[in-house]
This record gives sequence, C-alpha cells and structure tokens, in this order.
Amino acid sequence: MKIRMLLAFVLASLLSGCGYNKLQSMDEGVKGAWSEVVNQYQRRADLIPNLVNSVKGYAAQERDVLIRVTEARAKVGSIQATPELLNDEGAFAQFQAAQGELSSALSRLLVVTENYPQLKSDALFQDLQAQLEGTENRIAVARKRYIESVQEYNTTVRQFPVNLTAMVFGMKVKPNFTVENEAEISTAPKVDFGTDAATPMPAPVEAPAALPSPSPAPAPAQ
Repeated sequence: MKIRMLLAFVLASLLSGCGYNKLQSMDEGVKGAWSEVVNQYQRRADLIPNLVNSVKGYAAQERDVLIRVTEARAKVGSIQATPELLNDEGAFAQFQAAQGELSSALSRLLVVTENYPQLKSDALFQDLQAQLEGTENRIAVARKRYIESVQEYNTTVRQFPVNLTAMVFGMKVKPNFTVENEAEISTAPKVDFGTDAATPMPAPVEAPAALPSPSPAPAPAQ
C-alpha cells in the first residue's frame, strides 16, 4: 500500500514538473472561452427568424436577401461546434467561414432596410436592433478572449520541455480565428438601421431660373 502511494506521489510530481497540469488547466480555459463564443453566436442565430419576419412584413419583395440570410443561418446550424472542433483545423475553418457568410448576409439585409422608413420606425424592429447590437458586442468580446486563450495555450505547447509532455499526451496547437487586423476584434461592428449622422447630406441643388418663352413667329403671308 505504501509503495503504491509513493509511486502515485512520484508520478504526480513528474507530471506537475513537466507542465502536464498547466496544459490541462489552459486547455480547460480554451474550452471555456470557446463555449462563450458559441453561446453568443447562437444568441445571434436565435434573433434571425424574428428579424427576417419583421423585415418580411414591410419588404416582402426583398426575397433574395431574406433567403440568403435564412440559408446562411441554416448552414451555421449544421456545424457541430463542440470542443472537439478545436482539434480539427479544417472543421474550425468551416465554422469560421459559415459565421462570416452569415455576417455578410446580415449586413446586406441591414442595408436593404434603409429603403423602408416605416420598418425602421417599427417598435419590434427597434427592439431587435438593440438586441442585435448587444449581441455583436458580446461576440466581439468572446472572440477576443478566445484568441488570447488560444495564443497562450499554443505558446506553452511549443515551449521546451512542455512540448515533450504535449507530444506524449497528443496535445497539439489549436486553430484560431484569422482576421486581417486583430484590433478589429476589439471593436464590435456598428449596427445602425438609421441614417448615419456622421455623413452630411448633400445640399439641395437649386433649379436654374426659367428662361423666357420665345415670342411666337409671325404667321406667313397669304
């Protein structure tokens, strides 16, 4: 019995000294950050049916735009965003591409709403606007935290001698969100269904003064 306890103690000490416990802790941190990303993306997806129905009530003729949003949402929902996805770079890329496609479709839908003043003044639509704006803020924060967690984890996995432990237990670097400028993640996209106040309206062009009507030509002699 004592020998078993001693072996367990030695094994625990070796694992702790080689960074195993640290890797496990950081891995759980990445999973937690990922869960929040998925949660906020799901929150956005849940808003879309009401948003589409609200727009449809005033702009049913925008059929192509509405279909594109609906199809993009369905594509996002078809991807299982489980923690196992974090170990599959290809699956992670598909998830990111699907979310990007949905963001693009939503942006197009919001541009279309500018043509319908009655829609923009609808109380339900205004409430959806506030919820969507808040969700975009949460998505930006969640993505930023995930990026930071993965960067820290990946750095540790590559460092010696922890990289040897990671190799033994099959712990590899995890895929991360790719953006042209990571600073953009810190700033949530602006969701504005109204006229941009920062853009000045062009001054009305005055119509030119009417020219005097020419005198009628004399009738030809009989």
